[in-house]
Amino acid sequence: MKHTLIIYFSTLIIMGILDFLWLTIFASSFYKKHIGDLLEFNLIPAILFYFTYTAGIIVFVNGNVNATLQSVLLYGALFGFFAYATYDLTNLATLRGWSQSLVIVDITWGVFITAAASAGGFLISRFFK
Repeated sequence: MKHTLIIYFSTLIIMGILDFLWLTIFASSFYKKHIGDLLEFNLIPAILFYFTYTAGIIVFVNGNVNATLQSVLLYGALFGFFAYATYDLTNLATLRGWSQSLVIVDITWGVFITAAASAGGFLISRFFK
C-alpha cells in the first residue's frame, strides 16, 4: 500500500508541475490563439481530472509489480495518446474552431506528459522501496 501511495502522489505531483508549466509558460499563447474564447479555469474539475487521471496511470501503466522503466514509458505514452486523442478528436468532431494543429500539439503533449509522469512516479517509488 505504501508503495502504491508513493507512486500515486509522486506521479500526481510531477503531472501537476509539468502541466502547470506547459499551460502557463510554454504553450499559453498557443492555446489562447486557438481556443481563447473557450478558455476558462475551474479549480474543482481540474483537481478531479488530475486525481482521476493519475489513478488511471496507476491502474493501467505503473501499478504492476513487474513494471519496468521501459514498460512504464511505453504504456504511459500509449495511455496518454489514447486519452488525449479521445478528448481532442471528440472536440475536433463537435466544436467549431477546434483546429487540427491544436489536436496534434495537444495529443503530443498528452503522450509526453503521461510518459514522463509515469516514469517519474515509477523511479521515485523505486527509490523509496
